[in-house]
Amino acid sequence: MVRRIHPVELDFVESAPVRLTFGATLGASPEAVYRELADRAEDWPDWFSGLVAVARTPEGRQVRLTGGGQFWETVLAARPTTHYAYRTDRTNAPGMSALIEDWRLVATAPGTRVRWTVATDGAAPYRALVRAARPALARTFRVSMRALDRRLSLPRR
Repeated sequence: MVRRIHPVELDFVESAPVRLTFGATLGASPEAVYRELADRAEDWPDWFSGLVAVARTPEGRQVRLTGGGQFWETVLAARPTTHYAYRTDRTNAPGMSALIEDWRLVATAPGTRVRWTVATDGAAPYRALVRAARPALARTFRVSMRALDRRLSLPRR
């Protein structure tokens, strides 16, 4: 069952009851990384583990996960080369009451430092489940960033 969840704003990234942050350094420029995050949403399943499909919507995008999870998202921040963030407005995930994913990019000598923060809230069992899923999310992030790094190192046609 799809349902609306609380429409939080960017400040929720700092105040959410559950915040998980992961980081990686990629060899590509911030411009190239940002382009993959913001401009090529439909390609996310090619490099982000667990995604089946991403489709653009007037507000942002609709995401389908392996296992049937679905999220309808609104983009909250789109600052080329530095920041991309979106919140979930509707989902079929039980127990969730709010969710923002926040991507920060910083230019480094080898390329780009990527920081991904998942800020969320929900019923107590949901919060406990998300906290327990930290190792799995960390692994997903590492695998996905390696895949994105490989993708960005290939010559573009």
